Amino acid sequence: MVKRGPTIMLEKAFVGGPVCGVDEAGRGPWAGPVCAGAVILDVENPRRIPKGLDDSKKLNAKTRETLEVEIKKKAVAWGVGFASVEEIASLNILHATGLAMCRAIEAMAVQPVYALVDGNYRFKLPCEVKTVVGGDAKSKSIAAASILAKVARDRLMTEMDGMFPGYGFASHKGYRAPIHAQALLELGPCEIHRMSWGPVKLALMGKDPLLAYEDVIQDELPFEEA
Repeated sequence: MVKRGPTIMLEKAFVGGPVCGVDEAGRGPWAGPVCAGAVILDVENPRRIPKGLDDSKKLNAKTRETLEVEIKKKAVAWGVGFASVEEIASLNILHATGLAMCRAIEAMAVQPVYALVDGNYRFKLPCEVKTVVGGDAKSKSIAAASILAKVARDRLMTEMDGMFPGYGFASHKGYRAPIHAQALLELGPCEIHRMSWGPVKLALMGKDPLLAYEDVIQDELPFEEA
């Protein structure tokens, strides 16, 4: 059986203006900002669409970095946006993710009329929104957006490793990991830790952060359509 990857069928179904794919990276880590990517691919010229686009989680770091260059070179427009740890704390992770998505779209040189957004939550964005569950495996533009978001956030967290040594941010990028849990217990949280996250709260109580449920981030998750 031939394995199918994302296509441009969803993008081509829209008429009336440019369609962008939107996706986030960093919704669940214990530390660091949430990041979003937005990409408008040239669906009328398949040669301008990079080969190998797929869900960023299915690609290794080297492949993602290579595709990042290709996406930025060949896309009609692209943008990346962040929402800080402070904004996550103030707005909650749901609304901070939407803020990062808005910033990614607003950063594009060409503004879209429609946005294909990974997941089932209809964020309020600067254009019409269509949610696509599992979108990074179905839409090439969402896959491209997921790659830009993932690479941009990973790059930032690697930089944070130099600013906040001892936590191992360059290796785990702020996510759940034994080395991260041990550092939290020994050093306590730093400026970029999400203080409301269960694992961080456990560390402040002197308890193992890994005891927190892996799939529970905040009361707002999982994202569900209201």
